[in-house]
Amino acid sequence: MAGFGIVAAWATILALVFASNGAHGWDYAHATFYGDIGGGETMMGACGYGNLFDQGYGLETTALSTALFNNGATCGACFQIRCIDSPWCKKGAGIIRVTATNFCPPDYSKTEDIWCNPPQKHFDLSMSMFLKIAEYRGGIVPVMYRRVMCYKKGGIKFELKGNPYWLLVLVYNVGGVGEVSNVKIKGSNTGWIQMSRNWGQNWQTGVRLDGQSLSFQVTGSDGRIVQSDNVAPSNWQFNRVYEGKNF
Repeated sequence: MAGFGIVAAWATILALVFASNGAHGWDYAHATFYGDIGGGETMMGACGYGNLFDQGYGLETTALSTALFNNGATCGACFQIRCIDSPWCKKGAGIIRVTATNFCPPDYSKTEDIWCNPPQKHFDLSMSMFLKIAEYRGGIVPVMYRRVMCYKKGGIKFELKGNPYWLLVLVYNVGGVGEVSNVKIKGSNTGWIQMSRNWGQNWQTGVRLDGQSLSFQVTGSDGRIVQSDNVAPSNWQFNRVYEGKNF
């Protein structure tokens, strides 16, 4: 009986550990695909990213259903996905890794094919990634997924847009958890200024910062902060991209 008690205790401990690390556990969802084999819809989207090839995401991307998208807060997060329990799963396909770059909108006018409607957890993959785990004929397959860390080449990128009275900054190529929960900006003549999320991973401020070098503090959803000092020189320009540090 003592041995049984030890086993039960360990089982309880493992269950608690698994629960506390739920982000690393597998969950159930479904997956479809969009676009064509060459990429198709890889420009813009609900996260605000531009050309996904130029920005380093390529075809290893997915749109998320409402239940996963979290009003854009999940943009930039990375997932592992594997096909399960379907005759359309490719044998020996293994696991794919994708970055969340778009939103799969719900359609409340339908009573069927409502995979992106709440509370469904759904991934609308690029065709290229879908075909790595399932047959084209399947169209939609059950999958298991889990959140994983993002590994990006180079530093976090800051694309500056707007006008002298309103600065909009697209934050992308984010490593670590991938999700950005907060951004602050600092001019060479100011203190740290809190930015607000405009949409997706676009962050804004109404403080005039022209003629000043710019620094950024980026906070991930795990609370980690990376600070990039003087990323953009004092003669920075709109529609340019500047590179800082990464997680």
